[in-house]
Amino acid sequence: MKTWRGAAALGAAVLLAACGNDGGGGASGRQAVDGKTFTMAVAGDPGNLDPHFTSLSVTGQVDRFLYDSLLGFAPDGKTLPGLAEKWQSTSTTAEFTLRKGITCADGTPLTAATVAKNISFVGDVKNASTRIGLYVPAGAKATADEAAGVVKVTSPSPDAFLERNLGGLPIVCDKGMADRTKLKQASDGTGMYTVTEAVPDDHYTLTRRKEYAWGPGDFKADTVGRPDKVVIRVITNETTTANLVLSGEVNAARFTGPDSQRLQGGQFLKRDVLAPTGEIWFNQKAGLPTADLAVRKALIQSVDLTQMQQVFTSGRGTAATGLVAPAMTPCKGDTVTGNLPAFDAAAGKAALATAGAAGKKLVVAWGATGNPGAQAAAELLQQQWQAAGVQVELKSVTTTQVGQIAAGQLSWDVAMFPIGVTLPSQLVPFLSGPTPPDGANFAAFDNKDYVAAVTEAQKLTGESGCPQWAAAEKAVVQNLDLVPFANSNAPSIVNGAELNLSEGDIDPSSIRMLG
Repeated sequence: MKTWRGAAALGAAVLLAACGNDGGGGASGRQAVDGKTFTMAVAGDPGNLDPHFTSLSVTGQVDRFLYDSLLGFAPDGKTLPGLAEKWQSTSTTAEFTLRKGITCADGTPLTAATVAKNISFVGDVKNASTRIGLYVPAGAKATADEAAGVVKVTSPSPDAFLERNLGGLPIVCDKGMADRTKLKQASDGTGMYTVTEAVPDDHYTLTRRKEYAWGPGDFKADTVGRPDKVVIRVITNETTTANLVLSGEVNAARFTGPDSQRLQGGQFLKRDVLAPTGEIWFNQKAGLPTADLAVRKALIQSVDLTQMQQVFTSGRGTAATGLVAPAMTPCKGDTVTGNLPAFDAAAGKAALATAGAAGKKLVVAWGATGNPGAQAAAELLQQQWQAAGVQVELKSVTTTQVGQIAAGQLSWDVAMFPIGVTLPSQLVPFLSGPTPPDGANFAAFDNKDYVAAVTEAQKLTGESGCPQWAAAEKAVVQNLDLVPFANSNAPSIVNGAELNLSEGDIDPSSIRMLG
């Protein structure tokens, strides 16, 4: 799920991420210096680093250091030149002209044929890439004009945001495309860094390519302060992470709980990320109790979503207003308010009995990494649903296990973790279409009203289709497929460096180490 990266990203704390670059603080007066190591903390292990076969936000963040994409994205969401210097598109075609002089980590030139191969690979349903439908529409094919350095893409179905989605696809070089096993704990891209050490569940060390002379926007290779190395530490306890940022042992981390409040003052830089973080998914695989709309309605009636929001966000969040990160989506508005059943414990209990769900057992998977309020919210859900007459087994899941749920490898009835996207079209593969292993629709949704609204929205380009996208979101909420209950700010806090965010992730090209 595009790591918060435009495309979606699943994560046990905040999924695939997404937005803003607000926030103050920073170390004024400190000068940028060369030769330093940038250390960042992540709440879960990234697992398989192959950028075409992951749905985790943490992996998307790591891959940003290793791979470039055709377009870059400024903090305000504006598109920038990336690997491509020029581009143009409609809803079914796109054309990208590559910059010259770009090389892969092994020194071989990046060619238009390599880029075309990436796009066609992800677009081919036989390859089962988790990026299909996010970056590349199913069935899309690309051709290359090597002499002109031009890549042309044709999609069999319209994509309202085709240019942005194709432009965000991480591009893998030829050796990695030929042998994808090389990409699991290493890399083969055009990115600024390469993997020099990988210790799962502990740390990943990346080393900067001295010859790297390209990057998004007006990138300048001789800019002072770029770190020579990046160390990505896996730290699951947010309090520990806060202590390490406070001491300066860790330069940057994203926070979802109250520990970020300790990191205030002039030495700290804060970059805010407002996104839907509290979401309840109902598995609608045939034969499960939650496949029945009457059961889903009764369950939602039986839980106080306002209380859930307060507990989940440790009192720092707000009510959800949609399924897309509000600061980044081109389609503003509230698609949640008025579209969910009101809290009525007695009515919910009676409806569960009528639907034949009383006494049924529900397995509720909740993301155990990162957000300190997640466990309390899961326990509140358990208490209120058991009071309504169903049995609830809580199953805490790691970031890796969230990926397994997305791949259809773990059993569950209800899941509580968010999916982070910056465009409404990036939700489509998760809310409709084939189920794993043939697609990304891991909750087996079959919402015909959603599909109909999406079909109309995809015929239009950009913001012109926002009313149709709003109708699609409302269809999901009203059918109680996915129930958003909390928005919260998950800021990145920085000590000893300056940086910006791009679609919710730390932008490697923006990092400047301070003396």
